[in-house]
Amino acid sequence: MPELPEVDLVTRTLDRFIAGRTIADAVLIRQRLAPDSSPAKFRGSLKNATVTSVTRRGKHILIELDNGKTLIVHLRMSGRFSLLDADDTDPKFTHAVLYFSDNTRLTFDDQRHFGLMKIVKTKDVHLAKEIAKLAPEPFADEFTADYLIVELKRANRVLKEFLLDQTKVTGLGNIYAAEAMFAAGIHPAIRTNNLSKPRTIRLFEQIVDVLRNQIELSKIGEPDPKVIDGRYFADNATRQWLVYDREGQPCINCNSPIVRLKQSGRSTYFCKICQRR
Repeated sequence: MPELPEVDLVTRTLDRFIAGRTIADAVLIRQRLAPDSSPAKFRGSLKNATVTSVTRRGKHILIELDNGKTLIVHLRMSGRFSLLDADDTDPKFTHAVLYFSDNTRLTFDDQRHFGLMKIVKTKDVHLAKEIAKLAPEPFADEFTADYLIVELKRANRVLKEFLLDQTKVTGLGNIYAAEAMFAAGIHPAIRTNNLSKPRTIRLFEQIVDVLRNQIELSKIGEPDPKVIDGRYFADNATRQWLVYDREGQPCINCNSPIVRLKQSGRSTYFCKICQRR
């Protein structure tokens, strides 16, 4: 699933290529993509509106329109956008299409069928249930070491599970949670209320640094608007990982083999020597 750096890349690319374009028509092909809208309502809410900006909140992409509405999009496992010309073929699993007045179109395809779209009033975006429950942005003033100390003590959960909870820490997924815990030297199975203040401060610093560094890496090169998909960046950045997907390979610090641990059905990669409880 795309994490914050990948979603940030998709958001920046969309803003660059579709901001200022007017939606001549909108088609919802798979209604469950936007469960709160019928195809007719979906079309009526978007038709003749101009995209003013594309931003994000956590892993949610916010396409703001000049008619006072915002299209919220969550890519989930396999959702992706493509900006196509009139003679291009729609991707196989296209579930929605925005037709622009310049004869281009933006398709959303999703092989796994987990993606989500929702149309809300722009002034009420912060009230949408998907947005309202999110923790502070990792680069916001509200996300501090003190905030993390309080939330960790209150939670009394396994650390890895806590870090993946978007209501506690926004933007982290399986990859960057593993990377941040390794960089901070903290075992993924430790209980959150057992973390000392110094270790929590170190974890906070590494969460911010890991996400910021990956966002900066994602800015290298020009994305192809034909397929606006942050996953290609994640695939190409594998060489950057310190522990993720490196089972059996030597730790960069101590040369011990990286271990894979199953947590809540997902793989966590860590070093037994460098990441102690």
